Amino acid sequence: MKVGIVCPYAFDVPGGVQQHVRELAEALQGRGVQVSVLAPVESATSQPAHVVTVPGVVPVAYNGSVARLSFGPSSVRRVRRWMATESLDLLHVHEPAVPSLSLLALRAAEVPVVATFHAAMASNSRALAVVAPVLRPALERITARIAVSRSALVTMRRHFGGAGVVIPNGLQVSRFAAAQAQPRWSADGGSVVFLGRMDEPRKGLSVLLEAWPRILNRHPAARLIIAGPGDVQQVRGRVDSAGGAVARTVEVLGPLAARDAASLLATADVFVAPHTGSESFGMVLVEAMAAGASVLASDLSAFADVLEHGAAGRLFPTGDPTALAAGLDVLLSEPAVRSALARRAAGEVRSYDWSVVAGRILRVYEAAAGSGRVASRQRSLTTTSVSRDVGSVVVPP
Repeated sequence: MKVGIVCPYAFDVPGGVQQHVRELAEALQGRGVQVSVLAPVESATSQPAHVVTVPGVVPVAYNGSVARLSFGPSSVRRVRRWMATESLDLLHVHEPAVPSLSLLALRAAEVPVVATFHAAMASNSRALAVVAPVLRPALERITARIAVSRSALVTMRRHFGGAGVVIPNGLQVSRFAAAQAQPRWSADGGSVVFLGRMDEPRKGLSVLLEAWPRILNRHPAARLIIAGPGDVQQVRGRVDSAGGAVARTVEVLGPLAARDAASLLATADVFVAPHTGSESFGMVLVEAMAAGASVLASDLSAFADVLEHGAAGRLFPTGDPTALAAGLDVLLSEPAVRSALARRAAGEVRSYDWSVVAGRILRVYEAAAGSGRVASRQRSLTTTSVSRDVGSVVVPP
């Protein structure tokens, strides 16, 4: 089987969908599947031989972030050329509702199509309400639908209809489990870590910084380490302006290489995810769990699912710095609680390993490829037999 995987977002820009596509392709190749990836790129960068790039992207505000997309006549031609030359048996498009390469490939597809929906959006999303009727004819060409979480599945069903299976994002668990803690990031009073886009409001760094003085009242020897893409000087300026203990105990690292990010998570006594919305999964939570950190996260639906509703990590009311401080106080005060959460998380995180996730996706591929004509494909994929094989949640239309 030869599978074409299409990423809608610039492949040379960090992002959850890009990481998913990259690692899925590698996992499938490890199982003997031929793979060709089509993705836009912002600049000329070296990519693996199986990745075909489309240069030139347009930044578009999307779902609380900025997406770098590729569309227009030139992109249409490149998509058609790729599909004509690759002789695909199956097409796997990611975020097919986004106006980029995935949607263009879907419209041109002449083979069975699997689509993965990543985004979770508010039920009153005006943008989706406007475009959904326009997109539905194209989305009807999809043979089988995957959502990375229940939240993403709800968004898909609400705006586009159709049945779908829930298969989460995958992770190379062993890479994080083997990461080494770094003494330079540790602290006698506990090392607290934030890892995410620092200048993106929905990542909730402001909530954590507002809570931090309360933490220092109880744990003056604690340390907060902030890492991730964004304006480092701006964040450092905000920390320095707080002065006193806050300025002394907060370190802003900025972007980190993948190996260093894993080591930072392995060093953390507590990883905090104070995100405020528009999160469909929570890959960084899974990474922290795999690295051995105890996790404290806002009670977004997607985060609650990953943390087994509090069994594999603590939750606090979204956007509430007082509640965040209280939850962090407990975890810093009670090592036994942290250890228990980390042990539970280490068990739960195995189900996200690519060795498991890629197998589940392959079973969807096999069902889609063998399901016959388009009119009968979706019906065949909503049966209990396929649900049992995939091991996921199936929501009938």
